[in-house]
Amino acid sequence: MSYKLDELAGEAGVAPRTVRYYVQRGLLPAPEFRGKDTSYGREHLARLRAIKALQQAHLPLEEIQARLAGASLPEIERLASGAPPRAALAGCPGAEVACPPPARAGGERWERIPIADGVELHVRGDAPERSRRIALDIASRHSTLAPRGSR
Repeated sequence: MSYKLDELAGEAGVAPRTVRYYVQRGLLPAPEFRGKDTSYGREHLARLRAIKALQQAHLPLEEIQARLAGASLPEIERLASGAPPRAALAGCPGAEVACPPPARAGGERWERIPIADGVELHVRGDAPERSRRIALDIASRHSTLAPRGSR
C-alpha cells in the first residue's frame, strides 16, 4: 500500500510535520518519490507505530533509533505491537524483557526492565553481570507472584 504524507500521518496518529522530522533525524527512511508524487509505504507506517510504542515505554529518540537500525519489517511490526524484539531476548534465557543493545559511545546508558504496570527497574549499562541477573530474576519472578489480597 502507498500513502501520501497526510494519509500516513493520519494512519499513524501523528502530524505530517512529525513524519518529516523523523525522516530528517533518520528514524524513517526517505520517501520513495520527491515533490508532489512523494509516497510512503508499509514500512514507514510500521516504523511510526513502533516509534510511538517505544516512546510510550519512555525511551528517548536516540535509543529508539538504535533499536530500529537494521531491523527487519517483521521485527519493526513486532516492536509496533509493543512486544520486545526476539533478537534482544536471545541473550537472556527465560527473560520476558529485552536485553540491552550493545553499548554506544557518548553518554551513560540505562536499561529499563518492566516489573509491573507502572513499575520498572533501571540497570546501568556498565553494571556488573551479577547486578543485571538480579534485576532479570526479579522481573521473571514478578509474573508468579500472587495478586494483592489473594495471599
